Amino acid sequence: MRWLVSLHQADEALFYWLFRHLKKPGEGKRTTLARWVSRSGDGYGYALAVLIAVMLNDPDALTLLTLLLVGFALELPIYWFLKNTLKRQRPYQKNSRFKAIIVAHDTFSFPSGHTTAAFMFAGMCSVLMPTWAPIVYAWAAAIGLSRVALGVHYPGDILAGACLGSGLAWFTIAHAGSWL
Repeated sequence: MRWLVSLHQADEALFYWLFRHLKKPGEGKRTTLARWVSRSGDGYGYALAVLIAVMLNDPDALTLLTLLLVGFALELPIYWFLKNTLKRQRPYQKNSRFKAIIVAHDTFSFPSGHTTAAFMFAGMCSVLMPTWAPIVYAWAAAIGLSRVALGVHYPGDILAGACLGSGLAWFTIAHAGSWL
Protein backbone atom coordinates (compact mmCIF):
# COMPACT_ATOMS: atom_id res chain seq x y z
CA MET A 1 0.00 0.00 0.00
CA ARG A 2 3.02 2.31 0.24
CA TRP A 3 2.97 2.63 -3.54
CA LEU A 4 -0.62 3.92 -3.32
CA VAL A 5 0.40 6.55 -0.76
CA SER A 6 3.33 7.56 -2.98
CA LEU A 7 1.04 7.76 -6.01
CA HIS A 8 -1.41 9.96 -4.09
CA GLN A 9 1.41 12.25 -2.90
CA ALA A 10 2.71 12.59 -6.47
CA ASP A 11 -0.82 13.37 -7.66
CA GLU A 12 -1.17 16.08 -5.01
CA ALA A 13 2.22 17.59 -5.88
CA LEU A 14 1.31 17.66 -9.58
CA PHE A 15 -2.06 19.24 -8.72
CA TYR A 16 -0.46 22.12 -6.79
CA TRP A 17 2.14 22.65 -9.52
CA LEU A 18 -0.53 22.73 -12.26
CA PHE A 19 -2.89 24.91 -10.24
CA ARG A 20 -0.12 27.42 -9.55
CA HIS A 21 1.01 27.52 -13.18
CA LEU A 22 -2.48 27.71 -14.64
CA LYS A 23 -3.20 30.76 -12.48
CA LYS A 24 -0.15 32.81 -13.50
CA PRO A 25 -0.40 35.90 -15.80
CA GLY A 26 -3.90 36.88 -16.80
CA GLU A 27 -5.40 35.09 -13.80
CA GLY A 28 -8.83 36.68 -14.19
CA LYS A 29 -9.07 35.81 -17.88
CA ARG A 30 -7.89 32.24 -17.29
CA THR A 31 -10.32 31.78 -14.42
CA THR A 32 -13.16 32.97 -16.63
CA LEU A 33 -12.03 30.67 -19.44
CA ALA A 34 -11.69 27.70 -17.05
CA ARG A 35 -15.21 28.32 -15.71
CA TRP A 36 -16.63 28.54 -19.23
CA VAL A 37 -14.84 25.40 -20.43
CA SER A 38 -15.92 23.51 -17.30
CA ARG A 39 -19.56 24.61 -17.76
CA SER A 40 -19.47 23.46 -21.38
CA GLY A 41 -19.04 19.97 -19.93
CA ASP A 42 -22.35 20.22 -18.09
CA GLY A 43 -25.28 18.38 -19.71
CA TYR A 44 -26.39 21.24 -21.92
CA GLY A 45 -23.07 21.19 -23.79
CA TYR A 46 -23.76 17.74 -25.18
CA ALA A 47 -27.35 18.63 -26.06
CA LEU A 48 -26.08 21.73 -27.89
CA ALA A 49 -23.51 19.65 -29.81
CA VAL A 50 -26.21 17.20 -30.95
CA LEU A 51 -28.50 20.10 -31.89
CA ILE A 52 -25.73 21.62 -34.01
CA ALA A 53 -25.17 18.24 -35.70
CA VAL A 54 -28.91 18.03 -36.45
CA MET A 55 -28.92 21.59 -37.82
CA LEU A 56 -25.96 20.70 -40.04
CA ASN A 57 -27.98 17.73 -41.33
CA ASP A 58 -25.40 15.26 -40.09
CA PRO A 59 -26.87 11.80 -40.76
CA ASP A 60 -25.32 10.45 -37.55
CA ALA A 61 -26.79 13.10 -35.23
CA LEU A 62 -29.72 10.98 -34.04
CA THR A 63 -27.47 7.95 -33.61
CA LEU A 64 -25.16 10.11 -31.47
CA LEU A 65 -28.12 11.26 -29.40
CA THR A 66 -29.25 7.68 -28.84
CA LEU A 67 -25.76 6.52 -27.91
CA LEU A 68 -25.36 9.44 -25.52
CA LEU A 69 -28.64 8.63 -23.78
CA VAL A 70 -27.62 4.98 -23.36
CA GLY A 71 -24.08 5.99 -22.39
CA PHE A 72 -25.25 8.43 -19.73
CA ALA A 73 -27.67 5.83 -18.38
CA LEU A 74 -24.58 3.68 -17.77
CA GLU A 75 -22.17 6.45 -16.81
CA LEU A 76 -24.14 8.15 -14.08
CA PRO A 77 -24.61 5.16 -11.76
CA ILE A 78 -21.03 3.93 -12.32
CA TYR A 79 -19.60 7.38 -11.66
CA TRP A 80 -21.70 7.88 -8.52
CA PHE A 81 -20.86 4.40 -7.23
CA LEU A 82 -17.12 5.00 -7.66
CA LYS A 83 -17.23 8.47 -6.09
CA ASN A 84 -19.27 7.37 -3.11
CA THR A 85 -17.29 4.17 -2.58
CA LEU A 86 -13.78 5.58 -2.94
CA LYS A 87 -14.62 8.90 -1.20
CA ARG A 88 -11.51 10.81 -2.21
CA GLN A 89 -11.55 14.30 -0.76
CA ARG A 90 -11.30 17.27 -3.06
CA PRO A 91 -8.19 19.45 -2.79
CA TYR A 92 -9.99 22.18 -0.80
CA GLN A 93 -11.42 19.57 1.60
CA LYS A 94 -8.04 17.97 2.24
CA ASN A 95 -6.15 21.23 2.75
CA SER A 96 -8.17 23.92 4.55
CA ARG A 97 -5.58 26.58 3.58
CA PHE A 98 -6.13 25.90 -0.12
CA LYS A 99 -8.79 28.05 -1.78
CA ALA A 100 -10.40 26.65 -4.90
CA ILE A 101 -11.92 28.94 -7.51
CA ILE A 102 -15.28 27.16 -7.21
CA VAL A 103 -16.94 24.72 -4.86
CA ALA A 104 -18.02 21.52 -6.58
CA HIS A 105 -21.68 20.48 -6.45
CA ASP A 106 -20.86 17.06 -4.99
CA THR A 107 -18.58 15.95 -2.20
CA PHE A 108 -16.02 13.58 -3.64
CA SER A 109 -13.33 13.92 -6.26
CA PHE A 110 -12.49 10.55 -7.88
CA PRO A 111 -13.18 10.16 -10.77
CA SER A 112 -13.98 13.48 -12.39
CA GLY A 113 -17.55 13.30 -13.65
CA HIS A 114 -17.06 16.20 -16.07
CA THR A 115 -14.06 14.48 -17.60
CA THR A 116 -15.79 11.09 -17.73
CA ALA A 117 -18.73 12.56 -19.63
CA ALA A 118 -16.50 14.62 -21.94
CA PHE A 119 -14.35 11.64 -22.95
CA MET A 120 -17.40 9.43 -23.40
CA PHE A 121 -18.85 12.07 -25.74
CA ALA A 122 -15.52 12.47 -27.56
CA GLY A 123 -15.19 8.71 -28.01
CA MET A 124 -18.66 8.43 -29.48
CA CYS A 125 -18.14 11.41 -31.77
CA SER A 126 -14.80 10.11 -32.99
CA VAL A 127 -16.44 6.90 -34.17
CA LEU A 128 -19.54 8.47 -35.73
CA MET A 129 -17.97 11.69 -36.97
CA PRO A 130 -14.22 11.01 -37.31
CA THR A 131 -13.39 14.41 -38.82
CA TRP A 132 -14.46 15.99 -35.51
CA ALA A 133 -12.22 13.71 -33.40
CA PRO A 134 -9.32 16.16 -32.88
CA ILE A 135 -11.69 18.94 -31.86
CA VAL A 136 -13.83 16.90 -29.46
CA TYR A 137 -10.81 15.24 -27.83
CA ALA A 138 -9.13 18.65 -27.39
CA TRP A 139 -12.37 19.92 -25.86
CA ALA A 140 -12.58 16.89 -23.53
CA ALA A 141 -8.97 17.42 -22.43
CA ALA A 142 -9.68 21.13 -21.86
CA ILE A 143 -12.65 20.22 -19.66
CA GLY A 144 -10.42 17.97 -17.55
CA LEU A 145 -7.71 20.61 -17.29
CA SER A 146 -10.30 23.25 -16.36
CA ARG A 147 -11.34 21.15 -13.37
CA VAL A 148 -7.74 21.20 -12.11
CA ALA A 149 -7.46 24.95 -12.87
CA LEU A 150 -10.61 25.57 -10.81
CA GLY A 151 -9.13 23.62 -7.90
CA VAL A 152 -11.74 20.86 -7.63
CA HIS A 153 -9.86 17.83 -9.02
CA TYR A 154 -6.46 16.23 -8.87
CA PRO A 155 -4.80 15.17 -12.16
CA GLY A 156 -5.40 11.52 -11.20
CA ASP A 157 -9.15 12.21 -11.04
CA ILE A 158 -8.93 13.58 -14.58
CA LEU A 159 -6.94 10.61 -15.86
CA ALA A 160 -9.42 8.19 -14.27
CA GLY A 161 -12.35 10.11 -15.77
CA ALA A 162 -10.74 10.06 -19.22
CA CYS A 163 -10.20 6.29 -19.00
CA LEU A 164 -13.69 5.62 -17.65
CA GLY A 165 -15.35 7.83 -20.26
CA SER A 166 -13.36 6.29 -23.11
CA GLY A 167 -14.18 2.80 -21.87
CA LEU A 168 -17.87 3.62 -21.59
CA ALA A 169 -17.89 5.05 -25.13
CA TRP A 170 -16.31 1.87 -26.46
CA PHE A 171 -18.66 -0.37 -24.45
CA THR A 172 -21.78 1.56 -25.49
CA ILE A 173 -20.86 1.55 -29.17
CA ALA A 174 -19.84 -2.12 -29.12
CA HIS A 175 -23.15 -3.18 -27.56
CA ALA A 176 -25.52 -0.60 -29.03
CA GLY A 177 -26.76 -2.90 -31.76
CA SER A 178 -28.14 -5.36 -29.23
CA TRP A 179 -29.87 -2.61 -27.21
CA LEU A 180 -31.35 -0.47 -29.96
